[in-house]
Amino acid sequence: MQAFPRSTTATATAVVVPPSLALPVIESSFPRHLHPYWPKLQEKTRLWLLEKRLMPADKVAEYADGLCYTDLMAGYYLGAPDEVLQAIADFSAWFFVWDDRHDRDIVHGRAADWQRLRNRLHTALDAPRSQLHHPDPLVAALAESVLRLYGFLPHTWNQRFARHFHAVIEAYDREFRNRAEGRVPAVQEYLALRRLTFAHWIWTDLLEPSAGCELPDTVRKNPAYRRAALLSQEFAAWYNDLCSLPKEIAGDEVHNLGISLITHAGMSLEQAVDEVRRRIGECVDEFPEAERDALALARQIDDGTVRGRKLGAAVRSCVGNMRNWFSSVYWFHHESGRYRVDSWDDRATPPYVTNEAAGEK
Repeated sequence: MQAFPRSTTATATAVVVPPSLALPVIESSFPRHLHPYWPKLQEKTRLWLLEKRLMPADKVAEYADGLCYTDLMAGYYLGAPDEVLQAIADFSAWFFVWDDRHDRDIVHGRAADWQRLRNRLHTALDAPRSQLHHPDPLVAALAESVLRLYGFLPHTWNQRFARHFHAVIEAYDREFRNRAEGRVPAVQEYLALRRLTFAHWIWTDLLEPSAGCELPDTVRKNPAYRRAALLSQEFAAWYNDLCSLPKEIAGDEVHNLGISLITHAGMSLEQAVDEVRRRIGECVDEFPEAERDALALARQIDDGTVRGRKLGAAVRSCVGNMRNWFSSVYWFHHESGRYRVDSWDDRATPPYVTNEAAGEK
């Protein structure tokens, strides 16, 4: 399904992309598509946010649709069964709410609250049934969300997803400490940490239930498949850093590639922006070759056997959605209210967050 040509918002108004953030190659060479389930997805995720008490009712009513969390996932996981896409979209919405709680805990110096939450999230990931009724809505919602995700593929996929997400939680803890101490990580340290805080391998793992098939290590770790996956995720992380830079400078944050380049490479703001854009451009330019290699791998796998055909089709689905990630991420950053810093009353405080530490009152 071809997506709305300009916007997924109800008014379908034209999206204005600032020249400093415009990538004509994405607009021309990476067509935007949207899963046909999207309208229902948006409605159900909005209700899920309310049911799980992840956002106050007034915030959900005013901001949930405009944040475009469901749009991002509906533009990525094309071909996913509706129930799989719903589980992914709810998990994604949870992830954004968690990211906001993490940010507010840092801003308000709630180190003890964060450490309790960190430990509880690890527990919910390993034993979700035991945490379904936890008093902290964020813990209970993660438990319910991953329990659904764990129902689509074999236990080996569940273990891998949990392992990858445990690493994300620990990376968030390192970011917490860096920001609390005002420590800007060196460029190479930041590059490695960003792969975790952006959850590269989580979003890549979720391509598999969307395709209805767990990929064996021989496929996932094949250089052709891994390179295509990494380029799509790196593009998303660096483009997010580029778009988030004004918000994060306003919030006196330390975790952004641009900020690391300014602090440790002696760059001016303009030079840092140019360098981030260069890295983004490399991801875009290199992806078509990586995509061809990954699709050649799919043809090689499809050897005429039943398993070969299924596995080859799954790889093609995953690689096709890696391409979709470019356009979905790009347009999300120009439609979502998360990045409209200039319209906020306080440039350091997003209007869609609450400052309380839920579950710690």
